[in-house]
Amino acid sequence: MDKTQSRLRRARQTHIKIARQRVARLAVHRTNQHIYAQVFSPCGTRVVVGASTVEREVRQQLSEKSSKGGNIDAARLIGKRVAEKAKAAGIESVAFDRSGFRYHGRVKALADAARDAGLKF
Repeated sequence: MDKTQSRLRRARQTHIKIARQRVARLAVHRTNQHIYAQVFSPCGTRVVVGASTVEREVRQQLSEKSSKGGNIDAARLIGKRVAEKAKAAGIESVAFDRSGFRYHGRVKALADAARDAGLKF
């Protein structure tokens, strides 16, 4: 079993559990260079809001700090942006779906920033 299959295996049970709860889901995906966060509707079929380090405004803010999209500072920025967008869309509480990624580093920084911005997990 390779690394990707292990991650997807870990993610499968979380997806099932969140689907049973019928709550909005904050899903995180990370690559070596970028991090992505999306809030899905409670039925799980529609993306309500999203934020990533690929967005033009985010890239401009990161270039001012002379940092890239694949580090903890970028993850904090994305967590804050997705929380603000979710609150503007009327979503106060979500279930955190880390997509099988371990809860440390960039994934933890994104979750902490979203919590600090007022999103409840």
